[in-house]
Amino acid sequence: MKKNDELVLEITDMTDEGLGVGKADGFIYFVKDSIAGDTVLCGVTKLKKSYGYARLIRIIKSSPDRIEPPCPVARQCGGCQLQQLDYGAQLRLKENKVKNALIRIGGFPEEQIESLMEPIMPSVKQLRYRNKAQFPIGRGKDGGLRAGFYAGRTHSIIAQEDCILGAEENRIVLSAILSWMESHDIAPYDELSHKGLIRHVLIRKSRAFSELMVCIVINGRELPNKEELIKTLLDALDKEGSSMLGSLSISSNMKATNVIMGDSFSTIYGKPYIEDEIRLFDEQDSDKSLDIKAEALSEGAVQSVRFRISPLSFYQVNPLQMEWLYQKALSYAELRGTETVWDLYCGIGTISLFLAQKAGKVYGVEVVPEAIENAKENAKLNGLGNTEFFVGRAEDVLPSWYEEHKGTGSRGATPDVIVVDPPRKGCDEACLETMVRMQPKRIVYVSCDPATLARDLKYLCQNGYELKRIAPCDMFPQTVHCECAVKLERKILKSKK
Repeated sequence: MKKNDELVLEITDMTDEGLGVGKADGFIYFVKDSIAGDTVLCGVTKLKKSYGYARLIRIIKSSPDRIEPPCPVARQCGGCQLQQLDYGAQLRLKENKVKNALIRIGGFPEEQIESLMEPIMPSVKQLRYRNKAQFPIGRGKDGGLRAGFYAGRTHSIIAQEDCILGAEENRIVLSAILSWMESHDIAPYDELSHKGLIRHVLIRKSRAFSELMVCIVINGRELPNKEELIKTLLDALDKEGSSMLGSLSISSNMKATNVIMGDSFSTIYGKPYIEDEIRLFDEQDSDKSLDIKAEALSEGAVQSVRFRISPLSFYQVNPLQMEWLYQKALSYAELRGTETVWDLYCGIGTISLFLAQKAGKVYGVEVVPEAIENAKENAKLNGLGNTEFFVGRAEDVLPSWYEEHKGTGSRGATPDVIVVDPPRKGCDEACLETMVRMQPKRIVYVSCDPATLARDLKYLCQNGYELKRIAPCDMFPQTVHCECAVKLERKILKSKK
């Protein structure tokens, strides 16, 4: 076989990245947009020593799990990998992704994982679940303005103003911004020449209060014709009877970089934040229907925390699943009211403040200064004075703080619980080492990447901790990503007689 040759493959499996796997003459091929059970005609795109990649040309026989993707640009756009896969099959794929990572990378016995892992929590909504989206702005081949998403592994924009994973208001906002740009001859950013003004548009929506945040990322310091933009957006949202515009800001990013946001932002309309509310139910009610939850809410049988969210803040994109995931994390922490807790990678305090409602003292650490400012404001907003937040990398702050306070009798140096919710790269070893030295009774690990989760759990379990529960959660339907909450407990060593 050589590049561009065509062959017929039976797809027998799928990778963790959502690629179909087929074999011909002992050679493995990975085929994008194919799923297990398909028979496909494909064309070879790349060859290695023992495997290759191929593009889907035609489906000869469809898998029983294949469905018609609801998005018309699902194949071209790089955002979704699994729209062609039935939702039940998506969940099975993600469960297996978590299990395989823990077995292969973590080295845990299969029977142990089977006994400790709860069934994956399906997403209440498979579409329109995202409360945040970031759209690059550019020009098409015809020279016209377009907003959308980058095609997979490229920086070519696929025009799509109404991503079906996001809020319906995104279409209104983007259409208004493109119209304003057209009217005032405002150019989009061009990566090759590093010229043009408008780079990206960030849109967030508050589920609880139907507020919208819009942040325009610019290759410059000032945004011209601001008043016309404000009026255009307000008129467009009012005409559609849509959510109100709570915050409009600009973020300057003049670097030749793939990073979307600038280091700061300035508000040009409304507030520098929007507010949202997370509600946690009693453990026995956490999986019940939305109607039952609504009734519990009206009766006040929930914990709720209000949050202020800025353009630079991290905030989970699927609010209904976030509530379930945080409820699980809180139950794994087993707080009774007097415990000392560290919350590492705390963001704007989403988990910290729920912990603070049931703990004696909560320390939070986050590298983004604006997020820590939000966390402090959120603690005040909710009347929680038993929190303390630190700016910095967890792998720097935690070891430094521990070295300064160990042996002083500080409860923070010997916490009862440590909660971690790191980015995809997982925890730095310096952070894990300090956690082990602090010897909390329990560690709750919230993860968005099964591979780095497995790696970190292996370290913790080799250094005095025991895996107790694993709860996968489908936070990102139509994609290959999967969240997990994991409970670990410190092993009780038997004394020698």
